[in-house]
Amino acid sequence: MITHDEKGDFLLHIKKQDNLYPYHYKAHPFDVVGWDGFLYPYAFSIHDFEPITGRLHLPPPIHQTFQTRGFVICSFVPRMYDYHPLSIPAPYNHSNIDSDEVLYYVDGEFMSRKHVEKGQITLHPGGIPHGPHPGTVEKSIGQKETRELAVMVDTFKPLLMTDHAVGIEDPDYCLSWLS
Repeated sequence: MITHDEKGDFLLHIKKQDNLYPYHYKAHPFDVVGWDGFLYPYAFSIHDFEPITGRLHLPPPIHQTFQTRGFVICSFVPRMYDYHPLSIPAPYNHSNIDSDEVLYYVDGEFMSRKHVEKGQITLHPGGIPHGPHPGTVEKSIGQKETRELAVMVDTFKPLLMTDHAVGIEDPDYCLSWLS
């Protein structure tokens, strides 16, 4: 790839939904080292995401950052926990009927899970109940904030079409959150 450090009028045609749109740039689009051939309209840092918080536990869509027809991306970032005096910050047990859920743990302490370390990934296939590990609900009471950083992808079609998905081989997988 050759870098072009040029100023001028550079015309690019951008295709969207079978239409071509002319875009004029004042600098050559190849004026960066390591350009991958695409021009992205924006960049978004997970550190700039601010979820909605409330007095009582709010559902996962408050963490939703992006949405497509096939999946959503949620960002779990440092934030205040629920602030009602009787609130329980830990998420409730649930089952995603319409989606498979993949969580990538980036950094921090994950209040609802035990023994989770940076870089780990969990998979919760649709229909399998999951939620906080035993003891984490009690531990969350009275906590004011979380310092977790994680990315979740919920897919609207199954990720795996076999019985070898994480947890499915273990008949007690759905019981791992019960005390």
